[in-house]
Amino acid sequence: MQEDRAQRFKRIATYRTNEVIDKLRLLGNLSNKANYDYSNEEVGKIFSAVESQLKIAKARFASPKKKNEFKL
Repeated sequence: MQEDRAQRFKRIATYRTNEVIDKLRLLGNLSNKANYDYSNEEVGKIFSAVESQLKIAKARFASPKKKNEFKL
């Protein structure tokens, strides 16, 4: 049985979302001061990068805006 585009999206989106969540949990493990030493500046850089990429990914799902093309 061949999957359609919606089924493929759901399958891949589920897998990739779970991968992101798992990686975020691993990133959170770095907060353990007994094992790691870090500054607030370093933490800020990490989450700035993560938030930036999240914003870009969300924007790609937004409905496409019409181009401001010149017409007579």
